[in-house]
Amino acid sequence: MTWSIVAHDPSTGAFAVAVTTCNLAVGAACPFIRTGVGAVSTQSMSNRYLGPAVLEALARGLSPRLALDSALAGDEGRGLRQIHVVDAAGRVAAHTGDNCVEWCGSVAGEGFSVAGNMLANGRVIDATADVFAARTDLPFAERLMEALHAGQAEGGDKRGRQSAALMITTTEDFPDINLRVDDHPDPLVELSRLLALWRVQAEPTQHTRPSRANPAGLLDLDAIEAGWKARGMDLRLRR
Repeated sequence: MTWSIVAHDPSTGAFAVAVTTCNLAVGAACPFIRTGVGAVSTQSMSNRYLGPAVLEALARGLSPRLALDSALAGDEGRGLRQIHVVDAAGRVAAHTGDNCVEWCGSVAGEGFSVAGNMLANGRVIDATADVFAARTDLPFAERLMEALHAGQAEGGDKRGRQSAALMITTTEDFPDINLRVDDHPDPLVELSRLLALWRVQAEPTQHTRPSRANPAGLLDLDAIEAGWKARGMDLRLRR
């Protein structure tokens, strides 16, 4: 099951995984990211221990290829796995096990990898990669979504559609964007809708939240209330 794109944006330091499948809650099983280190998607018959193992190997200084190989060496089910990774230097590596369901495979580009299995055809990942490489005019998140939509237009998962997820980190130990559609007849359309909502409802206040640079976040009570008032909310903090 599944196709996904793992990507690194050197201009912001962002890492991302965008993924979709005809299975329940793909966002709970496939994407793994560590800020400053890399992004991994573990798919086909996912082994969720592989994602953290690969990221830990990258953090120790291994290349993506060696990180994948070291993680898979201890997995007797490696023939059933598909996993790919991008690191902080934009290097990528991918593994598609010998027992994965056709169509299966991967394609690499500058700072990104696209991989899929149980797909309608190989054009799914080619279209995903082509659009991601071409749409550098878009913000990183929208670029990822356009890429997945292009793959879906070529047939996507041969079984149909059910779930999708988008995870992006930049500077923090948690994702800037962590959106999931766990069960929906058109999950990529729904995920794009959620991303648009995130742009309006969440992104404008991100700078006020606790962060590495500002561990407490915004504490000025008047400023907090002014922000609420600007959004049409008549709320007051206790004093």
